[in-house]
Amino acid sequence: MESIFDRIKKDLKHLLSEKRYQHTLGVEKSAIMLSEKYGENINKARISALLHDIAKQLSDDEIKEKIKKYNIVFDEIEQVSHQLLHAKIGRYIAQYEYNIEDEDILNAISYHTTGRADMSKLEMIICLADYIEENRKFEGVEKIRQLSYIDLYYALYYALNNTMIHLAGENEIIHQDTLNARNFLLKNCKKHLEEVKHPHIKKIIQD
Repeated sequence: MESIFDRIKKDLKHLLSEKRYQHTLGVEKSAIMLSEKYGENINKARISALLHDIAKQLSDDEIKEKIKKYNIVFDEIEQVSHQLLHAKIGRYIAQYEYNIEDEDILNAISYHTTGRADMSKLEMIICLADYIEENRKFEGVEKIRQLSYIDLYYALYYALNNTMIHLAGENEIIHQDTLNARNFLLKNCKKHLEEVKHPHIKKIIQD
C-alpha cells in the first residue's frame, strides 16, 4: 500500500518545479532533524513539511478554484500577498485532499510563513525548517542553523527578525501574526536563556 509520504511526493513532482520540490525535501530533512532533537512526532513533522508549499505554484485560476471550492477567507494583508495565500490554501488542501485531521499539522502548514503567538512546537519546527533547509544560501542562514542545534526559540526568533528586516527593507507589509510571533519568541527566549544558560548562544549571535 502506498504511504501518505509517497503519495504526497508523487503529487508534488507534478505540482512543483524541480527547485521547489528539492526545497520541500530539504524542509522535510530539516524537520526530521529538529523533531529528533526537540522531541516532536517525526511523522507529523514529515507530513507538515511535505505539504507546506503544496499550493506555492498553483496558477491564478487554480488559486481561485481552491478558494471557491473550500470557501477560504483571507484577511486584508493575505489578500494582496501570494506569499501568504499559499500557506492557508495549503492547509485546506491537506485537510480535504489528503484527509489530514490533526489540527497541529494543519496549523503548522497554515502558519509556516508568518508564525504566530503561542506557536506549538511543531509549528515552530516547520517554520524554522523552511528557513534553514540545506538549499537556502542567503546571508545569515548559517548563524540560524548553528542556533537551531542549540535552542529552538532563539533560532526561530533570529530567523523571524531577519525576515522582518528584509520585509521592512523592501517596503513590504509585515503581517500582524509575524509581529506577534516575534514578541512571543522574544519573551520565551529571555525565560529560556535563564533556564539553559547555554554559553554558545551569545557567541553565535555576536560573531
